[in-house]
Amino acid sequence: MKVAVIGGGWAGLAAAVELAAAGVQVCVFEAARQLGGRARRVVLDGHVLDNGQHLLLGAYRETLRLLRLVGADPERLCQRLPLTIDFPAGERDAAFRLRLPRLPAPWHLLVGLLRARGVGLRSVWSTLCFMRRLQGQAYRLPDDEPVSTLLDRYAQRGALRHFLWEPLCLAALNTAPEQASAQVFLHTLRDSLGGSRAATDLLLPTVDLESLWPAVAARFISAHGGAIHLRSRVQTIDEPLGVAGERFAAVILAVAPQHAAALLQGHPLSASTAELLAAYTYEPIATLYCAYPPEVRLPTAMLGLAPYGGGTLGQWVFDRGALCGTPGMLAFVLSGSGAWQAVDEATLATRLHGELRAALRRPLPAFTWNRMIREQRATFACRPALSRPAVRSARPGLWLAGDYVCAEYPATLEAAMRSGVAAATGILREQQR
Repeated sequence: MKVAVIGGGWAGLAAAVELAAAGVQVCVFEAARQLGGRARRVVLDGHVLDNGQHLLLGAYRETLRLLRLVGADPERLCQRLPLTIDFPAGERDAAFRLRLPRLPAPWHLLVGLLRARGVGLRSVWSTLCFMRRLQGQAYRLPDDEPVSTLLDRYAQRGALRHFLWEPLCLAALNTAPEQASAQVFLHTLRDSLGGSRAATDLLLPTVDLESLWPAVAARFISAHGGAIHLRSRVQTIDEPLGVAGERFAAVILAVAPQHAAALLQGHPLSASTAELLAAYTYEPIATLYCAYPPEVRLPTAMLGLAPYGGGTLGQWVFDRGALCGTPGMLAFVLSGSGAWQAVDEATLATRLHGELRAALRRPLPAFTWNRMIREQRATFACRPALSRPAVRSARPGLWLAGDYVCAEYPATLEAAMRSGVAAATGILREQQR
């Protein structure tokens, strides 16, 4: 049996690796000149960077399993840290710091909240009651609603709302809390803060994204008899199932939803899915890289700049010197639609430099280089009650993979990996019948 995988992003490679490990011959077709999709390595003016600053969670069970399967040990290639959310005291805002200790669940959350800086006991008690109520209802809502409505209903106000819940929502769903799906947000809470202690850990890559997954996955696929074709844009999926003039027992379509819609609309059995995907809207992500003198370091590898709705442009900044061995290189991450979109790159770099200096409350030397990477369609807008297609399409032999297919999760690396595994598993089950 031969299976074609259209798309060499994280979802497509996850499907191909899972099939290759089961002895299936796979052919991966990727339109770009490199693998990785929206999580890939870039080289700018000699700097080896990524097209966005990504992180993993200990809850990403499929991502971590697949990394180990192909020989990319996440404990070696990532820096594992207890969940730490650190907003230093700026000129106007009070400091906030939450660090979960290495204690068994749920004591890690209880002790972490009690020790949190900038939070009163009343807020801590309200948050603990909130989590308890969510657990009692199995993190399920009778009807989906915006995250902000959920937080209002459970009286989540004050510091923990502005420094914890709303920033986590924007970071995980890449959609503002006023518009984001509360049900999907609860799924992320269930598997992270509501899970084991290790599930809450942050795993920050210490290598570029290509070295973490795409390159290692490609070697695994090739070593198991598979083939990878770069710069191979697929225009149509032939009938019976065929790609690039070759017949396949099954095809996995693992491209972004807008591209999937174009390939699905030409067949009557998949036209309704194409129509569904064509109606999706999207949210951007920008990463502004600034090179400072090598002695510039942040207090932690990941630092918050301002609470949600604090009136600043900046959200998070990462110290790639502490992570990737590139001293002085900082990555400012801007998620979701916002005021930052109307600001040109030079002005944005100056503004973020000033916001970081104000947050640190100390002099900061001028940056010597900056470049911004914008992904205008970084993720689908994760809105309440958004219809998501199934991994198995109505067209026999055609399967879908991509973060938009994993209905419980937002557009994350874990969602992409889970969808690829689900497609591969479905094909293997059908083969065994």
